[in-house]
Amino acid sequence: MEPRINLMTNKIGAKVGKRIYNVSLAIQESSLPKALQQLVELRASQINGCGWCVDVHTKEAAAAGETAVRLNLVAAWRESTVFTEAERAALALAEEGTRLADAHGGVSDETWAEVCEHYDEDQVAALVSLVAMINAANRLGVITRTRGGSYDPGMFAAMSS
Repeated sequence: MEPRINLMTNKIGAKVGKRIYNVSLAIQESSLPKALQQLVELRASQINGCGWCVDVHTKEAAAAGETAVRLNLVAAWRESTVFTEAERAALALAEEGTRLADAHGGVSDETWAEVCEHYDEDQVAALVSLVAMINAANRLGVITRTRGGSYDPGMFAAMSS
């Protein structure tokens, strides 16, 4: 399966990519824990089948010190003991926010209450924005068939200028 277009070298694609990256920077600057951000992005990317994004967020999380055990268990977080209650609430939001078409009503009130129990309003806003943005990035990657395996941690840093 060959990639369809390289959005990073395409003029319009590069502009869109830079803006998505800058929105992501605003989320990264929030008080939402950085490790949690990577776990949420990884889980949504797994659900959406975006190899590129799974590659990016696995490597970024590992480079930031996340353990292999936790990274390997993100796909089965409900059946794992390595995530806190706060992380579990965020992962539930990521799943429900990613599977909107399957949820018949979006994010459940129960999941929303759990998220609000563990995070302040700014963190909730960052978390909701993070789920929205990673789903957008996943769609770009899947539609264009951008494959995982070539990402090096930190390679997007030049995009912020």
